[in-house]
Amino acid sequence: MAPRTAPIRPALGLASIGLAVLFNVPFSILGATYNYPDILRRPAAEALDLFAAGGNSLILTWHSFAWVALALVPMAIFLSLTTERVMSVPALAIGAAIAGSLAGLAQAIGLWRWVFVIPGLARSHADPNATAEAKLAAEQTFAMLNQYGGVAVGEHLGQLLTALFVLLLSRIQWQEANRVTAWVGYVTTLLIVLGTTEGVAIALGRSGEVFGLITIAGFLGLTLWLILTGLVLIGIGRRRLSGT
Repeated sequence: MAPRTAPIRPALGLASIGLAVLFNVPFSILGATYNYPDILRRPAAEALDLFAAGGNSLILTWHSFAWVALALVPMAIFLSLTTERVMSVPALAIGAAIAGSLAGLAQAIGLWRWVFVIPGLARSHADPNATAEAKLAAEQTFAMLNQYGGVAVGEHLGQLLTALFVLLLSRIQWQEANRVTAWVGYVTTLLIVLGTTEGVAIALGRSGEVFGLITIAGFLGLTLWLILTGLVLIGIGRRRLSGT
């Protein structure tokens, strides 16, 4: 893929800000309608029944959330592989593009279980004619999918790759003298990495509640970092955000 040139900087900046905003739209809707992300740590029966009650609108919200996550793939490529960055720091630029692309893909795969697998389980569990054995089977399948597709792939692998993307691009921003944006990226990286400990803590039979809160803080940091990155590309506050 050919490196990107300077004339697209304002458009890319707007896209970065847009992604930051769009990411929070389905997240907020899910928080209001499905008690997300707390519902992930509730009993499977409760999560399935609440999902069934949400209907098609809930499924479409998860679908949009997955597409927003997947949008990180082109965003990472365009942010990383500019002409200047490929020429000056090729290893960092290519590494950031790869890490960001894999992060978006991993998180989208994890989220799409709510669109293509969970609805069937929820309907089976909510069926008034379902036997106790059928309900238990749906709950066990949901729990397995949640732990692997959600915690392992989406949250753990996806978040670690997201943190790596932010770290590498923040390092580039630091070398470009965008110090404030870079510092926000470094802090965001630390918070997201710490947040991945939640899944490990749960696997060890410990409470991961604190790490869950850290994860939320990390993604709020990601939102801020994407906005600051966009503002620099647009040219708004460039001197102030450079720390000079």
